[in-house]
Amino acid sequence: MADAPRGVILEGQRSENAMYALVEIKGKQYKVEKGSLIKVDLLGEKAGQTVEFDTVLMLSGEKTPKIGQPYVKGAKVKATVGESVKGTKLNVLKFKRRKGYHRNQGHRQKYTLIKVNEITG
Repeated sequence: MADAPRGVILEGQRSENAMYALVEIKGKQYKVEKGSLIKVDLLGEKAGQTVEFDTVLMLSGEKTPKIGQPYVKGAKVKATVGESVKGTKLNVLKFKRRKGYHRNQGHRQKYTLIKVNEITG
């Protein structure tokens, strides 16, 4: 489960008539539905806490979608913070040919899993 790309919905039902929202979390945009578990960049909250995001860019699933300029007024996404996980290891290699110069460094991005409880708006 921890190896899924950033923002991929790991759990939850996808249906055509389900209400979904486009929400901005830490400068990145995610498509969320009620009950979905998504992986976002590391949040400062502890596991089990409830967080609320009011930076909703778009709401859909009702008669017509609501599009914000830049955000939809009164729309909120409530979610529960899950565990913190690390992504897959990336190798950062610097190399200059014929100079004997090569540096190898690894990096693992930290993520937080959040479960969407409610979308209001």
